[in-house]
Amino acid sequence: MHHSFLKQFTTAAFLLVCSFSVLSQDKTSVFEQLIAAESKKEIDVALAEIDANWSSEFIPQSLEMLSLTRDYYTSQSLLDVLERHTKQSFGFHLNDWFFWLWNQPQNISSNYAQFKASLYVNIDPRFHRYFDQRQSQAKIRLDEIRWGGVVQDGIPPLRNPKMLNAKSATYLNDDNVVFGIEINGDARAYPKRILAWHEMFVDTVGGVDIAGVYCTLCGTVIPYKTELSGTKYTLGTSGFLYRSNKLMYDLDTQSLWNTLTGKPVVGPLVDKGIELEHLSVVTTTWGEWKRRHPDTRVLSLETGHRRDYDEGVAYQDYFSSDRLMFNTPFADKRLKNKQEILALRFPGAPNQQLAIDTEFLRKKTLYKNKIGRQKFIVLTDKSGANRVYDPKNIDFVSYDNDSTLTDNKGIKWQLDEQQLINQDTKETLDRLPYHRAFWFGWHAAFPETKLIK
Repeated sequence: MHHSFLKQFTTAAFLLVCSFSVLSQDKTSVFEQLIAAESKKEIDVALAEIDANWSSEFIPQSLEMLSLTRDYYTSQSLLDVLERHTKQSFGFHLNDWFFWLWNQPQNISSNYAQFKASLYVNIDPRFHRYFDQRQSQAKIRLDEIRWGGVVQDGIPPLRNPKMLNAKSATYLNDDNVVFGIEINGDARAYPKRILAWHEMFVDTVGGVDIAGVYCTLCGTVIPYKTELSGTKYTLGTSGFLYRSNKLMYDLDTQSLWNTLTGKPVVGPLVDKGIELEHLSVVTTTWGEWKRRHPDTRVLSLETGHRRDYDEGVAYQDYFSSDRLMFNTPFADKRLKNKQEILALRFPGAPNQQLAIDTEFLRKKTLYKNKIGRQKFIVLTDKSGANRVYDPKNIDFVSYDNDSTLTDNKGIKWQLDEQQLINQDTKETLDRLPYHRAFWFGWHAAFPETKLIK
């Protein structure tokens, strides 16, 4: 998410537009006075009220206000109150404050969701519905939901984007990174250089309606089927984050959805048994994808938006370092924050997750393991692209790092994107869902994940 939208706020504008029309009448409503204050005297009075009525429930509100106001006097005065009562001294390093806060039990006021609704409605009126009267409909910590700096769909999704055949995609070089998807024989390539500017595409591939969600901050591209039990969900980018992972929203209910699980986490859709099916996606190069899929289609540069779609431009600074823009409650150092892992979670073992270091897989090009009762093999080709299949009871002993495997009976199997095919009997073995992620983002979503490195 970008910070440029934050910079549009001056304190004068912020204080004038923010007013709490629906705050309940408890002691946390003293923040209404600070938000409505227009003069130094009014600011001082409001801060004195906060100081005199201090509660640890004030901490999340204080941090969210510090993240928005750009007036030094207001910020410094509120920070002084916060540091004095918490006995912490993180200054204006908000990530440090949040890390400290999130490593304590959640302690929020009974109207905290309403606080967020009334605060953020003035940035985007659509934000109000995300939180309004929804405190009891939250499956995640509300104080871990941070604004990412953009309005709803401020990073515009590509909806039914224009596609080109491979020969017409002259803008792409063979070493450009693409995210490859094949469904029912329909192969598509979504270049990272384009998708990083949009973070989501909505498309129909092989007759299946999908939403491909790209969380640039946590390094995940996950295609989801958008129809479940006869209901079609229209998804978009909410503008908010949870543990540095973008939250989606659905158009009908404005519920917030976890990108890494495909589940609603705030709003009326929670606890309805809703979990979108996630599909496989290959992170590879354009040259390699095109070689395997000469009939592939690929995104056109004609997206309807003006962006610099050159390779490596979007999020260049973020991708080139290990520093985080938005932190999480964890600091696991088994791998670097942005080391790519192959992320595995299967329907047959819903409560177990596995992360495999992609550098490990480059050395172990045929890798066999299981999650719960679900056996799997990972094939890593010469380009470093990973693919995951269900071997069932077949024991594979070799892989040529391209398209052919051999089992322990000497039988050859052909690698196809959606399946492995026995060259003698034409028996097939199905693909399993997989995607990549940055280690820190995957671990934040699944702290109990196993790691192989």
